[in-house]
Amino acid sequence: MLAKHRELLRFAVVGGASFVITMTITYGLKFTVLTDKPVTALMIGVLVATVFSYVANREWSFRTRGGRERAHEAALFFLLSAIALGLNALPQLVSRYVLGLEQPHVGLLTQEIADFVSGVLIGTLLGTAFRWWSFKKWVFPEAGARPRLLRGGGRPSSDDRGDKAA
Repeated sequence: MLAKHRELLRFAVVGGASFVITMTITYGLKFTVLTDKPVTALMIGVLVATVFSYVANREWSFRTRGGRERAHEAALFFLLSAIALGLNALPQLVSRYVLGLEQPHVGLLTQEIADFVSGVLIGTLLGTAFRWWSFKKWVFPEAGARPRLLRGGGRPSSDDRGDKAA
């Protein structure tokens, strides 16, 4: 079963690392130089994590997929990630500017909880679901299309292309 879901598990690990990068940068900026621009801080955090995510997903999560020219693959990845960035920011924009869950309308604690729930939890879930679906469909579409090189420099046989169960 682990081998069957290895790609999803790797995607989740990359996503977890990207989440840590996003939160570290977002809150670092939000509590220092971008105190009155929380959505901008979130978008910068997501953008930096997206660059990490491309490399990690290409080289680890979806390494047996692809088959596209790298520039085309990267362009698709970043285009779809930009859409996901918008999906990630949308709930926090609604929370802050439509529902008015920001100071002085609400207390600081309420504002921070609303930002966390809308931007971090809901936004991240929306963005992640869209990324998983769109990356498999358009960026890395074909399983087994990108053969891995063996240590000796040769290509593996068709029997060696799949990941072995751990």
